[in-house]
Amino acid sequence: MLFMPHTTELIIEKIVAGGLGLSRTDEGVVLVRGALPGERVRAEIRAGRGVQQGITREVLTPSPDRVDAPDLPTTDLAHASYPAQLRYKREFVQEALTRIAKLNHPVAPTVPSPRQWAYRNTAQYLVTPQGLAYRERRGHSAQSVAQDPLLMENVQTVSRLLDTSKLEGVLELSLRGSRLTGEVVATLIAPGEPRQYLKAADELMDCGVVGVSLAAPAGRRFSAGVHLIAGEPEISEQFGEVVCSVSASSFAQVNPEAAGLAYIRAARLAGRGPLAIDLYGGSGAIGRHLAPNFGKVVVLDTDFDALARGRHDVREAGTRNVSFRDGDAAQLAQASLQAGVVIVDPPRVGLSDMARDALHHSSALRVVYVSCDPATWARDVGDLVRRGWTLGEVTPHDFYPQTSHVEVVSVLERRELPTPAHE
Repeated sequence: MLFMPHTTELIIEKIVAGGLGLSRTDEGVVLVRGALPGERVRAEIRAGRGVQQGITREVLTPSPDRVDAPDLPTTDLAHASYPAQLRYKREFVQEALTRIAKLNHPVAPTVPSPRQWAYRNTAQYLVTPQGLAYRERRGHSAQSVAQDPLLMENVQTVSRLLDTSKLEGVLELSLRGSRLTGEVVATLIAPGEPRQYLKAADELMDCGVVGVSLAAPAGRRFSAGVHLIAGEPEISEQFGEVVCSVSASSFAQVNPEAAGLAYIRAARLAGRGPLAIDLYGGSGAIGRHLAPNFGKVVVLDTDFDALARGRHDVREAGTRNVSFRDGDAAQLAQASLQAGVVIVDPPRVGLSDMARDALHHSSALRVVYVSCDPATWARDVGDLVRRGWTLGEVTPHDFYPQTSHVEVVSVLERRELPTPAHE
């Protein structure tokens, strides 16, 4: 059945996760992009099964928090003032705790990003005949982009100077810049051999890039391997109190200054002790912050490249009490990893049932949970609290100004270990 869009007037009650304005009508809940709490808007609604969704076409009664905003797929909350964005993000976390975890627990004010614009060190573009483009929201069509004000200036400079006609055969382009050094590296996503893209690499190097790599198209980003074409494979970036090596194809937080504030908080919440484990630790950006206060820190991850970068970085820094292991939550039960403190920073899907079981049955009396998704974080926290853990400080951090994304740094503690189950 084809559902035709229609236009209607709505009163927006609140903002929910995803930056959508929620309105209640006689026909049910409607979620509207581009609206703010308290506004009366004219919205185009596409009817369908389940919750209706739409987009704001005209603001009839604007909120005092409304500001002018660029029309980009990357900015779904830029039409709100920055103080309002911080309030909304705290409310996202509070609502997740109440609705999903079923906990009435205080949430601290959102820690702002040091920069509201030009903070993002990474961009991934489609390469089209018309130039660089972003994917449209909720689809695969391209939206040409001349400038993205969220990007660091050095990344913007490369994208502005680039002649995409010289990127023949390239499907996508990933750029990563460093605020610490000012350098930029690039990864071409394209089929074929590195020698086919020497002209493209020369063009990027002429635009100021210090290294170019090639990744084959794959269902999961960069999962088919990355090969260096020219220059340097990695650059250095500062995250809080540590310097890490990053590439255009590696995972690293896109707002290093804001991430650094969260990592410093996580280290404070971890406290002190003989041994800490950094689970889902990647190259150790969080775990290395624990090194001054623990006799030993073990970083566990299953990403070989991230572990290799981490080992390189601690050698360069002269840090002797941080080690890296290929492993996951199952290793928490090993006698050699009897740690009183565990840091977890899982992907957006949160902790699996197995991981929560492993945490609960580990030797840890304290868990510092860093999350990029309030919903899965609240699910996991609610489960651990029902098992006897106590939730302590909960602080949202804004890594992504002008968007609806929010990070959470929190701590859970318990007084005693669980009694082993009888066989």
